[in-house]
Amino acid sequence: MHIIETYFECGGFDHRFLQGGISVYLWNLSKALTAQGHRVSVVTPAHGRLDELRDSYELERLDYEDTYELPLVLDPDVWGDRFGAEARIPLTTTAHRLRLDGVDLYFLSNELLDQLPDRFYPPYDSKGRDLVFFKPVAYQVDTIRFVRGWFGQEKALVHAHEPYYHYLMPAAFRDDPSKLVVGTVQSNMPITKKVYRPKVERLLDLLGVQVPLPPEDEAPGRSRSAHETIMSAYQQRTHLHYEYGPGHLRVYDLVAEHADLVDFLSPGHLDFYTGFADTPFEQLCTRLPVHDTVRRNAAKSFVGGCALGDRWTTGEPPAVDRTAVLAGLGLDPALPTFFHNARYAVNHKGQTELFRAVDRVLGEGLAANFVLRCLSDGGIDDPYVRDVVARHKDRIHLECERVEEQRIVAYAASADFCLFPSKFEMDTFLIAQGEAMAVGAVPIATAQLGMAHFGHVADPSNGPEAAHATGFAVNRSFTEDDPRLVDALADRIHRAARLLRDRPEEYRRLRANAIATARTFTWERVARLHVDAFTPLWQGRRPEPDTGLLLRHGWFDLLTDEAYETRQDEIAEAAARFADVDAYARCRPLDAAAIRALFETAWRRADFARCARLAEHDQDLRDRLDGRATVTEGRIVYRHPDVVRAELVGLAPPGPGRRTVTTRPLEPLAPGVLTAEPLDRGGPLHLLLTLTSGRSAWDVVRHD
Repeated sequence: MHIIETYFECGGFDHRFLQGGISVYLWNLSKALTAQGHRVSVVTPAHGRLDELRDSYELERLDYEDTYELPLVLDPDVWGDRFGAEARIPLTTTAHRLRLDGVDLYFLSNELLDQLPDRFYPPYDSKGRDLVFFKPVAYQVDTIRFVRGWFGQEKALVHAHEPYYHYLMPAAFRDDPSKLVVGTVQSNMPITKKVYRPKVERLLDLLGVQVPLPPEDEAPGRSRSAHETIMSAYQQRTHLHYEYGPGHLRVYDLVAEHADLVDFLSPGHLDFYTGFADTPFEQLCTRLPVHDTVRRNAAKSFVGGCALGDRWTTGEPPAVDRTAVLAGLGLDPALPTFFHNARYAVNHKGQTELFRAVDRVLGEGLAANFVLRCLSDGGIDDPYVRDVVARHKDRIHLECERVEEQRIVAYAASADFCLFPSKFEMDTFLIAQGEAMAVGAVPIATAQLGMAHFGHVADPSNGPEAAHATGFAVNRSFTEDDPRLVDALADRIHRAARLLRDRPEEYRRLRANAIATARTFTWERVARLHVDAFTPLWQGRRPEPDTGLLLRHGWFDLLTDEAYETRQDEIAEAAARFADVDAYARCRPLDAAAIRALFETAWRRADFARCARLAEHDQDLRDRLDGRATVTEGRIVYRHPDVVRAELVGLAPPGPGRRTVTTRPLEPLAPGVLTAEPLDRGGPLHLLLTLTSGRSAWDVVRHD
C-alpha cells in the first residue's frame, strides 16, 4: 500500500522540529509501516524551517509550485470588520522532499505556512485579530492541493490526524476513486467542536467539493427544555461540550461522514467517544445530532492504538543507581518513592488534587518521596504549590523544565509507584504512564476509559481482576478541585506504601505485571493494527455494522427483525444491562420479576427515565421512585444509597460569553441521604449526581 501520513507537524525524527506528541506518534508509525513493507509518504508544513533542514539533511526542492488565493470568510461576531467579510491571502506553495529511514517526507512552504517558526501553532489569542490563526486551514488546503497535484491518480490511502486539523480532507477526496481517507481522533477534543459554516462552504467551493453539511444542533422549530439548557451550560466545567451561535458546524461530522475509516488510540478512547457513558455529558449528547452521526458511522471506527518508544519496550529494564538518583535530588533513597510526569495542566492532569493529596499524606506522617515533574516553560506560580513544596522540601522534588529522556528514565526506574490522576477523560492513551510502568513503577491512576488498557484496578489485591492487575485505580473525575479524588489519592498512596513495606511479594507481582503490560505497546503492534484495518479497505471492502456493536452500546432501535429472531438471548442480556424495557420485552416475558430486576438496574445507574417507564407497571416502584426526593420548608432531601455527591445546578445570570451555571452541593445527613436549600424556589430542581461507581447522572425534581 501507499500510505500518505499527514498532520500539521511531523518533526519526530529530530527534536528541533517538533512541538507535540502527535509529531512523535506520526514519525514512529511511519517508520513501523515502512518496516512492514509499505510505501509511506508524509506531508506536513515546513513552518519556516527549510534552512535548518537543508543544513542537517539532504533536502530536495521538487518541481512543484502552486499559486492561488486562500479565501477566508470571517465570522463578524469574532473578527468584526477588521479584514472585511472575506479575507483573501495570496499564496505560492513549494514542496521539498527529505528521504529518511525509508520514509518520504514532503515539506510544504508558503507565506502562511512559514509563519510562527518557533511555536508552529497559532496562539489562541490570535483569533479575531491576526490571520495567522488560519494557518491550520492553509495546511489543509495546501495538503489537499499537493496530494492531488503531486500524486495525481495514483492509488493511496491518506491517513490524517486530529479532526480539527483535517476536517476538509475526507470531503475533498470522497469522490476521488484513487484516494481513501482514514481520520484519526488523537485527543478528546469536544466532539461538538465547531467552525464557521460559511468559511467551510467557501473553502470546499475553492476545492471543487460538493457534500452535504451537518445540521445545526437545534432542529428548526424545536425549543430546548430548561433542563437541556442547564445541562449544556454545565458542560463548560467538564470541557466536553461548548455552545456555539448559529452558522457553525461540527468538524467531527465532516470527518465521520466522509472518511472511509475513523481511527482511535485505545479501546477505552473509542468507547468513550462513542457514547460518553457515565459522564455529565452523556444525557445531553443523546439529544444532539452528533449522536446520530456517531451511530450512523460506528462501523467505520477501529482502534489503531498507540505505543511507547523502543527505549522503553526493548531489552532489559534499565539499570539505574536509585541511591544516586534520589540522593542527587535531596531525597532519601530508603523511602517509598512516587513519580509523576506530565505537562502542567491542573484540570487535565489532576494536579490540584495531586498536590493536595501529597500535602495530606506527608502532613499525616507518611515517610515517602515524591518526584513530581509538571512541565511548564513558565514555571508554576500557584502559591499553594510553592507552599507545599517548601513545607516538605526534604520529601518533594518539583521539576518544570524540559530534560533529556534519559533523565526521565532514571526518575521512573528509581520510583516504586507512578501517579497519574488525570481528569475530564482528556487522556486517550497516556504515553507517560506506560513509560513509567515499563521500567517498573506500579501505577496509581484514574479509572478513566482512555487509560484502562494499562490494567490498574480498584482492588489489585483481592478484586476480580487482581491476577492481571498492574496497580491501583482512583475514581474518574469531572469536577474541578475534586475532594473525592483527593481522598482517593491519599488512600491509595497510604495503601501503596503499606503494600511495599508489608507485602513485598505482592508488590513484586504488580511490578512484573506493570512491566509486562506496558511493554506490549510497541510500534510494530500499532503498525500491524493499522494494516489489519487498512487492508480490507484497500481491497475494496467497506466496514458493515454488526449486531455485537449495537448491543455493546445499547442501540436496540438499530437492530433488525432478523436479529431479534436469531439472537434473542444476547439481546435480552444486553437489554437487561441497559434496563431497556422495550428491547427486553421483545425477547423475554415482561413479568413482575423482570420488571423489578430491570428497575433495580436502572435505579443503580440513576437512570430515572427508565425507572419511570418500569414503574408504570408497579405502584411500589412508583412510590420508591417518587420518594427519592422531597422538598419541604425550602429544603430538599435526596435519598439514594449509591449517591456519594449531589449538586443543585442552576443558570447563572446572563453575562458576556457563553451561559454559565451556579452550583450548590448537598450536604450529607446520613449514608445515601443528602440535603440543601434549593437554588430555585418554586421551579424544577436540576441535580447532578455522582454515584459510588463513579458514574455521573442528571435528575430533575419537580415541586410546587
